[in-house]
Amino acid sequence: MATQTHIEVVMPQMGVSVSEGTIVKWLKSEGEATKADEPLLEISTDKVDTEVPSPADGILDRIVKPEGETVPVGTTIALITPTDAAAGRSGVLESLAAPSGAGTHEAAASVPNGPGGGRAFVSPVVARIAAEQSVDLSLVPGSGRGGRVTKKDLLDYIERTAGTDAETTPRPVAAPAPVPQPQASSAPHFETPGERHERMSQMRLGIAEHMRRSLDTAAHATTVFEVDMSRVFDIRTRLKPEYLEKHGVRLTYLSFVARATVEALRNWPWLNGEVRGEEVVTRGFVNLSIAVALDESKGLIVPVIRGAEGLNLLGIARAIQDLSERARAKRLIPDEVQGGTFTITNPGGYGSIIGTPIINQPQVAILDVEALVKRAVVISDDNGADAIAIRPIMNLCLSFDHRLIDGAYAVQFMAEVRANLQNWNEERY
Repeated sequence: MATQTHIEVVMPQMGVSVSEGTIVKWLKSEGEATKADEPLLEISTDKVDTEVPSPADGILDRIVKPEGETVPVGTTIALITPTDAAAGRSGVLESLAAPSGAGTHEAAASVPNGPGGGRAFVSPVVARIAAEQSVDLSLVPGSGRGGRVTKKDLLDYIERTAGTDAETTPRPVAAPAPVPQPQASSAPHFETPGERHERMSQMRLGIAEHMRRSLDTAAHATTVFEVDMSRVFDIRTRLKPEYLEKHGVRLTYLSFVARATVEALRNWPWLNGEVRGEEVVTRGFVNLSIAVALDESKGLIVPVIRGAEGLNLLGIARAIQDLSERARAKRLIPDEVQGGTFTITNPGGYGSIIGTPIINQPQVAILDVEALVKRAVVISDDNGADAIAIRPIMNLCLSFDHRLIDGAYAVQFMAEVRANLQNWNEERY
């Protein structure tokens, strides 16, 4: 949205199921020039962390919402003065910080800030909470720009002073005082020396909720298969330099496993399905979710390769590389992390050899790809004689929802995945 002299930067709609976002970091400062499509800030949602580009060339005139604040989609978070209208700033800045309608008195256009008697703007939410809790905002240290008090600052202050202020600060009385009872929230008041406390990011909160809900929903069971990757090892060794030189694609073992899995799902459609109430939903397509760990263990994103059933080995390898790189660079959009029908996770890249992954709801199965390890195994020749040989072995672990998938169904699917890998057909795949 634009006014006569300003362009509003709003919290974008990052997917149909995303209703709010948290401002993680402003990449530009007030008064700094910005160009259209240049990264302006980083935001976090429960689906994805991403950068928000500038909507136009101009000057970042005002940051309306500070770092750390969570705001609904469509909320004005900054104002940009277009390059051709850099002059003539008006009072629209202050009006945009206040809600319209009868509640404008909550905007608290300015409040005392510090002993010097200066004034600082606060958001309507901060003003309302301060009024409800009878908090003098001049006593709250502000971490926002210009010492502005953010919602986080206020909540932290209330939490710190909850015990000491109870006797001195008047509180509105809605009912007789209840009998004191222990609360889990009291734990942070007794910090142990050496501990460091930090709030979870929106992504971490989303992961926590999603994983807990999956365990509460699905009847998890896991089966593990050993796979002799000798044939895949030889083919990858031969194709790896060609893929990199001709296509700029790194050929990984994960690409082979993904292609073999997609091929097997054709014959075992329930593993690509979903439980909806008392119905089983199956599909004629495979939207393959690939779990990607973010740098510095800051979270986990599961982008989706749509229509994976129509991709050959090169196509899947290219898609995995593209989505993984953009996930770590925070360049995914929420629509790219939704709609998956089957998930593959790859902890083997870090040396893991066995795991029991949690199903990515509402899917009914997830395949865990473990490390390729050379092992001494017993093999039989054409005459039935046994011998010990060194083979590259990989464990594949399938967690499945026993509400829909029985053990026999799961292991037959895994047997086909193993056969696809051990008897890799270059022309077919």
